[in-house]
Amino acid sequence: MTVRAVTVTGEPVLHRRAEEVLEFNDELRQLVNDMFDTMDAAHGVGLAAPQVGVGLRLFTYDSPHEDEAPSRGVVINPVLTLSKISGADPDVDDESEGCLSVPGLSYPLKRAGWAHVKGFDADGNPLEFEATDWFARVIQHEFDHLDGKLYVDRLNEKWAKRARKQVRAEGWGIPSLTWLPGVDPDPFGH
Repeated sequence: MTVRAVTVTGEPVLHRRAEEVLEFNDELRQLVNDMFDTMDAAHGVGLAAPQVGVGLRLFTYDSPHEDEAPSRGVVINPVLTLSKISGADPDVDDESEGCLSVPGLSYPLKRAGWAHVKGFDADGNPLEFEATDWFARVIQHEFDHLDGKLYVDRLNEKWAKRARKQVRAEGWGIPSLTWLPGVDPDPFGH
């Protein structure tokens, strides 16, 4: 088991578009295995490669759902098609998200209720599935990481202001900050 350090907001790899995966090899499969180990140790439902300091377009997920896709998997070089986002303000109880790269905080965010996902598995085999409800939220959250966005970058102004204030209060927003799941205190209290 290899757990990698999780980067915290302010680390440059989190704030730029990740590169396409070009080679499906043992090194990539080891990265995927390490990401599963890290996600599990952090009690996460998803983890994108930039969150472990690797600027490649892939993410892992572990999110039980009713859709036909596996509840646990990896998507490499994903392409998403989303339904329209409906409703005005996000519901604090039902639409709040957290992020391992903004550890311990959560804020409400509107997301599309459906996503069509295309990409590849760790061996380079094509995959395609649909995600709805919470699973769609997880997929969108991880996909955003691949485009250099954190969920706090998408908050409405009311919540964005609170998030910016809390990030400053935590001393984040600068390079080289990480935490190690399974070793450092769990910021989400699992």
